[in-house]
Amino acid sequence: MTTSGKDYDVVVVGGGAVGLAAAWNAARRGRSVLVLEQYELFTQRGSSGGAERQWRLQYSEEDLARLTLEAQPLWRELEEAGGRRLVHHTGSLWFGDTTEATNEGMISDAAKVLERIGVSHEWLNAREIQDRFPFAALPDHYEGFYQPDGGIADVKGTLWLLHEQARLAGVTVLEHAKVEEIAPDADGVTVRSSRGVHRGQHVIIAAGPFAKPLLAPLGIELDVHLFQMTSASFRLRDPGVDLPTWFAFQKPTEEDTNLFYGFGRNPWSGSDVVRAGPDFEDHEVEDPYRADNAAVPRHLERLTEWVAAHMPALDPEPRLAGSFLAALPADSERQFYFGHAPAHVPNAERLVIFSTGWGFKFVPLLGRACAELALDGRTGFDLGRFALV
Repeated sequence: MTTSGKDYDVVVVGGGAVGLAAAWNAARRGRSVLVLEQYELFTQRGSSGGAERQWRLQYSEEDLARLTLEAQPLWRELEEAGGRRLVHHTGSLWFGDTTEATNEGMISDAAKVLERIGVSHEWLNAREIQDRFPFAALPDHYEGFYQPDGGIADVKGTLWLLHEQARLAGVTVLEHAKVEEIAPDADGVTVRSSRGVHRGQHVIIAAGPFAKPLLAPLGIELDVHLFQMTSASFRLRDPGVDLPTWFAFQKPTEEDTNLFYGFGRNPWSGSDVVRAGPDFEDHEVEDPYRADNAAVPRHLERLTEWVAAHMPALDPEPRLAGSFLAALPADSERQFYFGHAPAHVPNAERLVIFSTGWGFKFVPLLGRACAELALDGRTGFDLGRFALV
């Protein structure tokens, strides 16, 4: 089946979380929508892979913290639409060197932002952290905070629910439809894919790590780095023990950033394994199509060592080790690319682009903003430093 000859109000390129959220938001406004996904839905090869993401309110940047607050009621709206809990408030713990600047920000700056925006949090020293949570042998100078509204977002549940709501709203989804060309003109946009030729008034490109090669023929150069990020699951030794989501801020070593993060039990699975990973952005991949899901051996070794040294509640033998593909702007201050195509692209107003970054906690908000940009030409979302220029 192809959709050649049929016009849509909106064509969405990419069937991940942001793409499905954008499609649902456009369709429930009564517009005809087509989603093109180059793999199967719920693929593990894009930015929406895995079972969970950390949900947190804390950021060193106040605008991002406020965006998370703005996204909260939209998550509840999505949950109510599908009758399923997606964000589980199991708590969020940040600890370590409080003034160490990292790719996740800085503990002390994030605490100040929480104070300014009126979000509760509890400051803890190393002994208090170890008394309250199953960590051990932390350096005496480590400190941090616990924020009770943080927790875990259910990735697969979110994708399933967004797809179901999009389908009910009339969205057409084509799987295994790799987009080969996007050609905007004065009257609309022609999209050529492996499933046919499609026509839309507007196109939303939410292709994650695959956006860079897709946009290059239009003269849009995204300064993006692609990394394979290793993680593994570890068994909890005591069924009565659990963890909040956590992030350990530490001074870098000569080899890596020395940053680690992890989760507690997934409330929706009842499993006795939890996931953890090193936040090492040093295993770069040039071509997203050549990435694999294998763990990086050195990263896995470092993670296992850290778990054995500081997490006695876990069996340090890793299980289900692998990696996922992360696409991040080279400029960490940008966070992600979002907005209309740059002005040098003819008929740029017909193309809306969202690409890269750690954006899962903003998914309902980003989906609404993508639809607004496509259908209205503007959005209440402050594009600011995220815009393509």
